[in-house]
Amino acid sequence: MSGHPTAAELVEAVRGYLASIESRLSGREAFHAKVAGNVLALVERELQQQPEIVETAALARLLGHNGDLAALRREVCEAFRAGRLTAETPGVVDTLLEATRARIAVDNPKFSTYRRLADPK
Repeated sequence: MSGHPTAAELVEAVRGYLASIESRLSGREAFHAKVAGNVLALVERELQQQPEIVETAALARLLGHNGDLAALRREVCEAFRAGRLTAETPGVVDTLLEATRARIAVDNPKFSTYRRLADPK
């Protein structure tokens, strides 16, 4: 036991507080409370799902080596520009979809394209 709340627990507590007072607010204050609650929900998902870790792992598998996310992204972009990677390269589309799904799951999990990509029946 750490003796103090985690970042996710703190975010959840503040989001809960905002939700509890939202009905007592009106106009601009209600709008800003709703926006703040939405931002906190996004931060909470980011802390839980860690899409950068998912993307880093996916790009590292594609490229065959580890690295930090910014360097891996740069290398993938350079490989596309140089023609070393294309949509026909085995694993490219799946890798980019994996990274995109991870990001959309945080940014907007209700987005219809995300739902379709997350459950492609």
